[in-house]
Amino acid sequence: MLRPLPFLRHSLWSSIMYGIVLDAGSSHTNLYIYKWAAEKENDTGVVRQIEECKVKGPGISKYVQKPNELDMYLTECMEKSKEVIPSSQHQDTPVYLGATAGMRLLRMENEQSAERVLAAVSRSLSNYPFDFQGARIITGQEEGAYGWITINYLLGKFTQKLSWLSFIPQSQETFGALDLGGASTQITFVPLNYTVESPENSLQFRLYGKDYTVYTHSFLCYGKDQALWQKLAKDIQVSSSRTIRDPCFHSGYEKTMNVSEVYKSPCTNRLQKTLPFDQFQIQGTGDYQKCQQSILELFNTSYCPYSSCAFNGIFLPPLQGNFGAFSAFYFVMDFLNLTSEKVSSEEQMIEIMGNFCSKSWEEVKTSFPEIKEKYLSEYCFSGAYILSLLLQGYHFTNDSWEQIHFMGKVEGSNAGWTLGYMLNLTNMIPAEQPPSARLPHSTYIFLMVLFSLILVAVFITGIFICNKPSYFWKEMV
Repeated sequence: MLRPLPFLRHSLWSSIMYGIVLDAGSSHTNLYIYKWAAEKENDTGVVRQIEECKVKGPGISKYVQKPNELDMYLTECMEKSKEVIPSSQHQDTPVYLGATAGMRLLRMENEQSAERVLAAVSRSLSNYPFDFQGARIITGQEEGAYGWITINYLLGKFTQKLSWLSFIPQSQETFGALDLGGASTQITFVPLNYTVESPENSLQFRLYGKDYTVYTHSFLCYGKDQALWQKLAKDIQVSSSRTIRDPCFHSGYEKTMNVSEVYKSPCTNRLQKTLPFDQFQIQGTGDYQKCQQSILELFNTSYCPYSSCAFNGIFLPPLQGNFGAFSAFYFVMDFLNLTSEKVSSEEQMIEIMGNFCSKSWEEVKTSFPEIKEKYLSEYCFSGAYILSLLLQGYHFTNDSWEQIHFMGKVEGSNAGWTLGYMLNLTNMIPAEQPPSARLPHSTYIFLMVLFSLILVAVFITGIFICNKPSYFWKEMV
């Protein structure tokens, strides 16, 4: 449910307020600290991120067998929060933890285990002097919606815009949101002339006096990490030996894995079958085209019960407007130098990806010695997966590719669902437009210049009439 909770307490002695949100993802946890002026709580664009802290270690779902270690896991970033936020405001600073697809998968496997992890996290966070508001697993629909709220809030798309050509407020077209994590991916946008064919993919918002009908869907198991596990599960199904020659890894790359490791996720256990070996070895061949072909097998496009679909029979209306692509979409594409507006065609992207994937593993390691080998080895797959997801999964084309804007930060704040989550829970976005919207600075300047010119013209005309009244009356006659 996307119902806002009552607004947090105000500090009587301070005009500045703070909020903390922990993003407990499938592969890691990030902590964000936000700051805003208390007296401007219903304006847009006033909440800003002032700190980001990356928790060392994996996602919280990996602590299912060792929940007591979660206390130490969170210590460094929570202690840093105590330093950043003035001690006089600790008790009035809300702390929220939202767990995403990694914990959704754990809950699918064992609900009691997921509850134990959340309980351990809650005990730890309750020990700090902040106003802890709870730890919960957010739905995929919420994750998509909050990401959409975040980027449009930061871009100022919810407020009506006054232009110097017109004093009538004009609504702005919102950006769509594309979010990619380790275990899921979300697409959220306002379609044109939207017909609700799939009610579970539709959300209604009223923000700043405008109604929005938003399409959103979260594809669980289609984050980049779980997609790789799915691909490997399919590969070993058809393999006749312990050796997998994998085009999504660089030539010269080798890794031995346990079969049980591939099948331990709910995303892959449906593919499980008895094999004549317990371990297998990946040998990279570094071929982008073949890698993409193997990735496309993850998307079932053979049926669609609606007028249009993404994949796996999931409704997707025609794409509309600009999109902000963030989280792993941005991090992977930024590493591959595919975020530039100069890279605007499918041919260019394929060429860049082909060149990168064809490099030997030794050459790649030498070029990027500062990056952990686990992450470095997967960039070829991740880049190919992102292009396949956007082009074949979501049906972006050469023409619409330029409408995708890869975003790491917007106005100094990370693009992602956390800010939207806090704005909703603290009731920071009003349903109605504030009574008086302030004119943009450029409009004030224009009006000042215009009125000055009018006054000068009137003054000069008055002097001319006073000095030559007979000429004036002659012209009138």
